[in-house]
Parts: sequence; structure tokens; C-alpha cells
Amino acid sequence: MDAAFTAEQEEIRRTLRELVTKRCGPDEVKAAVRTPAGYDTALWSALAEQLGLPGIAVPESYGGVGCGPAELALGGEELGRALTPSPLFATAALVAPLLHRLGTDEQRSRLLPRIATGGLTAALAVPGTGLATALGLVGDNLGDWSGGGRAGGVQAKLSDDGVWRLYGQAEQVLDGHSAGLLVVAAHTGGFARSRTLLYLVPEGAAGLVRTRQISLDETRPQARVELRDVEAELLGVTDDADVPGALAAVGDIAATVLAAEAVGAADRALERTVEYVKQREQFGRAIGSFQAVKHRLADVYVQVQAARSAAYYAAWATGTGSGQMAGQTSEQAGGLALAQSLDALRTAASEAVQLHGGIGFTWEHEAHLYFKRASSDELLFGPVHRLRARAAERADLFRAATASTSEAQPTVAV
Repeated sequence: MDAAFTAEQEEIRRTLRELVTKRCGPDEVKAAVRTPAGYDTALWSALAEQLGLPGIAVPESYGGVGCGPAELALGGEELGRALTPSPLFATAALVAPLLHRLGTDEQRSRLLPRIATGGLTAALAVPGTGLATALGLVGDNLGDWSGGGRAGGVQAKLSDDGVWRLYGQAEQVLDGHSAGLLVVAAHTGGFARSRTLLYLVPEGAAGLVRTRQISLDETRPQARVELRDVEAELLGVTDDADVPGALAAVGDIAATVLAAEAVGAADRALERTVEYVKQREQFGRAIGSFQAVKHRLADVYVQVQAARSAAYYAAWATGTGSGQMAGQTSEQAGGLALAQSLDALRTAASEAVQLHGGIGFTWEHEAHLYFKRASSDELLFGPVHRLRARAAERADLFRAATASTSEAQPTVAV
């Protein structure tokens, strides 16, 4: 692989960093998350109009920029540095690839251009707390996570007049309270033909109730979505689509973007900590001059750089498939990169809180924004050890190790 970025990619990074630095400081972040939308709508419009960020990985034929997961990950890294609250992840990393992979020509032509211009935001509604499971990040997603015919989850039923109707609720829907379009995962077919399908539900649909939830990380808003006999549109042509396979492929794109976000956040937390220890004095000298502090920050730096390498590799691997938006790749490195990046962010945020001293332990200090992001992302998309176990399972490491052990056993003649 070529680890160097192109001039176009560097320009995307530079322009985005300038815009975010100017308009998204810690005070602006705290103000934005307290708005009804949960993010700065003016900033979102600027990101869409000036950079085309919502459609950066949408094909040009649907009004997008036509880039790939690598550019989307770069955008995520820069937004992650400032913890910029925006619907980019839910819209561009989750829903847009699903629409491109499973949608009909009519659905793509109707929805993707609006997403690309920033005029339509979207969210993926998964029942319960199983987003990581649905995306295949912590295990296979062939089970009954969407409902399985039991009480709970979301159920879909085809009425006599040929209209799909949804019943149930989904928790922890990222940006679900403000999204203009919901893609809902629902169970159908009963026990005889049990399967999970995806459905399109527009905002304002009769019977749809959305409630914003209090979340640990306010910069990543969550909502509870209730569906009370809601009319929905099936995503795709038939009800035989490989939804679990599509979700797993999109999960690798999502994990790559999340890994890049975590790297950006960890890098910025480290920068702010280094700046602070150079200024804070103890015993007549800056605490950054003490060897113990230097060693701690050096360890964080190494961990952040290793995570960055893993995230960039995952972005490259994801972008080498024949269908970038569809996530058709021979290698899925996103989950492992996400595990390493979440580890780096947790360490960087913890050291930021510790080395800022007494002020770092107050909730008002911005170090806690990074600490909350690290904790929340691991709860939503982890835990880290399960991300690594899933990566090992995909690579058949356990099977290979068992085979090697069996071959190494001496043969005893009887």
C-alpha cells in the first residue's frame, strides 16, 4: 500500500481543519449539542456547500463527489479532533452505503442526491442496543437481534393491500431524533421464514414517535424511536436481499470512519495536554520538564501513531474493493483498527484528565468531552476485546492455531 495522501486528499484535510478550527471550539461544541437538532445546522450547511462532505463518498452519478472511504475517513478524523457534533457518521457512513448497496435505482436516484447536498440527513434504527452486532463488528449478525419473533424489537408485516407496516421500538438510534429519513431494521416472516429486512421511514410518518435521550456523550446524540403501525417502504426490490451481508460490509466502512474519528480526538487531546504541561509550573518549573510526565506522554504519542497507522490502513483496504460505497472488499480491517483507536483515545483522554490536575477533574473542562467520547464509543461499538476477537475469528486465527498445535503433536506408535 502507498501510505502517502494525494494532493487532493491533503487539500480536503487542510480546508476542513481550517473551517472546523474557526467555527467549532469547545464553547461552540457545548452550545451546539444543546440545540434541538443536536448540532450546528449552519456549520453542517457550510460543510455541505463548501466541501461536499455529506456526499464525499457518494458516486458522481448520484450528485456526490465520487471519492471513497479514505476521504470519508479523513473527514471523520478532522471532525473527531474537535468532537464536532454532526450527522455525518449516521448519514454518510451508515445509511448512504446501505442505500447504494441495497436500494432500487429509483430509491438511489431519489435519496442519494439529497444526501450528497446535505439537504437530507438519515439514521439507521436498530432494535435494542445491538448496533455493533447488527454491523457485524463483535460477532456474526445472523441471529435474532432485530426481534426474532419475540416480544420487543421491531416487527414488519405485509398487509393485505401490499403495504409494509412496522411495530416496535429501537433504542440508541444515532441522530434519530433529527434525521429526515430512518432506515429501520425489522424482523419479518415469523418462525417459518424468519429474516431481517430494512425499511425506509420518512420523518413525520403517521405513528412515528422520536424522543431524544440523555446520553453520556452529548456530541453523539441518541434517540428512542417508536413505531406504532407505521407505513414503511421496503429498501430494495425484493424481500430476499442479503441484509446481514450488506450490514456487515457497511459495518467495515463505519468502523473505519469511527477509527479515524477516534484517532483525531486522541491526537487533539494529546496536543492540548502537551500545551498545558508546558505552561503549568510545580516546584518552580514546568511539569512537562519532569521525566515521568515525558514518559507518560511519549507512551500516549506512540499509541496514537500506531492507531493512526491502523486507521489509515483500514481506509486503504476498504477503498480497494470493486464497489467502494458498497464496501465490497477482500479484507475487512475496520474492526481491528477501531479497537486500537478506541484504546488510544481512552488512554489519551485519561492522561489528559490526570495531567490537567484539579481542573481536569471538573466536568466543565473540555478534557471530559474526550473522555466521554472514548467511553461512549466503546459502549456503542465495542467492547474492544470483542472487536479484536471478531477480527481474529474472521482471519481464522483460532482455527489456524489449533491446526498448528495438532500438527506439532508427536505421533506415538502403539
